[in-house]
Amino acid sequence: MLLSFGALLIHGYHPFAEDAEIYLPGVEKMLDPGLFPAGENFFQSHASLTLFPDLIAASVRLSHLSLEWALLLWQWLSIFLLLLACWQLSSKCFAEATARWCGVALLAALLTLPVAGTSLYIFDQYVVPRNLCAFATVFAVALVPDRKYWQAALWLIFAGLVHPLMWFFAFVYCLLLVGMEKLSPASAFCVLLPLGISFRLPAPAYEEAVKLHPYFYIQSWAWYEWLGILGPIAILWWSARVARRRQLRNVERLCRTLIPYQLVFLAAALVLSSPVFGNLARLQPLRSLHLLYILMILIGGGFLGTFVLKNHLWRWILLFAPLCGGMFLAQRSLFSNSAHVECPGSASSNPWVQAFVWARQNTPRDATFALDPMHILIHGEDANGFRAIAQRNMLADAIKDSGAVSMFPPLADEWLKQFRAQTNWKHFQVQDFERLRSDYGVTWVILQAPGVTGLECPYRNSAVLVCKIAPGRP
Repeated sequence: MLLSFGALLIHGYHPFAEDAEIYLPGVEKMLDPGLFPAGENFFQSHASLTLFPDLIAASVRLSHLSLEWALLLWQWLSIFLLLLACWQLSSKCFAEATARWCGVALLAALLTLPVAGTSLYIFDQYVVPRNLCAFATVFAVALVPDRKYWQAALWLIFAGLVHPLMWFFAFVYCLLLVGMEKLSPASAFCVLLPLGISFRLPAPAYEEAVKLHPYFYIQSWAWYEWLGILGPIAILWWSARVARRRQLRNVERLCRTLIPYQLVFLAAALVLSSPVFGNLARLQPLRSLHLLYILMILIGGGFLGTFVLKNHLWRWILLFAPLCGGMFLAQRSLFSNSAHVECPGSASSNPWVQAFVWARQNTPRDATFALDPMHILIHGEDANGFRAIAQRNMLADAIKDSGAVSMFPPLADEWLKQFRAQTNWKHFQVQDFERLRSDYGVTWVILQAPGVTGLECPYRNSAVLVCKIAPGRP
């Protein structure tokens, strides 16, 4: 429990940032069906394939807590369960308490470590299905050495219900652990058919969306991101040899199984990056690295505790003080204009969030907004999601909505129309906003200061204005 609180303080908490923009509107609409009367396709496509919104919404109804408090408790509980699962797995691998604690503590210190070039963290700073899937898959792996296969299967089923993609990697790994020597990638990927997989060449609109997410294609990864694939394989090979000499049978088994596990998905990534399989690249086989990184850190921490740290307090301090400090500073640089831990009920110091909150409190529920389609990347915006905070519809953006399109190609044509309608946003004038009102029903816009002459803007702060678009003149 203390490690969970410590991890929350080190890595921070930002409930409406980044991918929360994709998942939270589905929860909000479930709690209040009157929200988002239009334009819900870009988040409901994800919500329809997971029990995540049902689970979060049910916890709000049963606890009678606000959504903000429920999300904070879910974040802490998810960290706690991940560390608990890692403790159980570490207990199967190492006899010494120092090894177990070091492995779990090392993972707690590295929760927001980027996973090679996958655009994933080990654990996100906000509540999303990946966080729930993470602890479920580790619990499943921890049960396999004891041959508790039915219990492991239940955890995998839960993981699949909250995240229809990430559970599959743990499923494959568990199969390999119980003795599966060969796995056909083609047959394995068939379980993802509900996602609408097609072998047809991607449509031009879909290709336009995927260009904004180059990490789908391994050929576009930088050399140091390739090290994030190949380096762990070498580390695991060495770890397996050490474990064999020390007669750590479960450690050796985990490491030796991780090597073919990752090679299978590396081969799949190379094949699916071909233009022939353009529609399949969105399966992102290298997300397999997420589970690999968790297990590698846990095992590496166990070795550190056994051979280096032992019971010497000063060694623990020398390792963890700079490590935790570095991770804390990295998160502060990422969310420099926001509180490190955004507590429910506290007023945000971020001017973008202040504008989004004003929009939620002072505009009609059926209002449609337009923002800079790249707003989530603007310095100082801190990747906060408009829909999740304002609870209002907006025209499709370039980052998160294109991510939805990359997973659900039928959305591509509508996304491209809305995205192109906002081309050259920074030079828009009144007539351009009136065009958005005429074509897409946009009634409000959020602009960076100093704004545009000729618009009525009832809210403004140091960085942002919220302006109303009056009906155009005949």
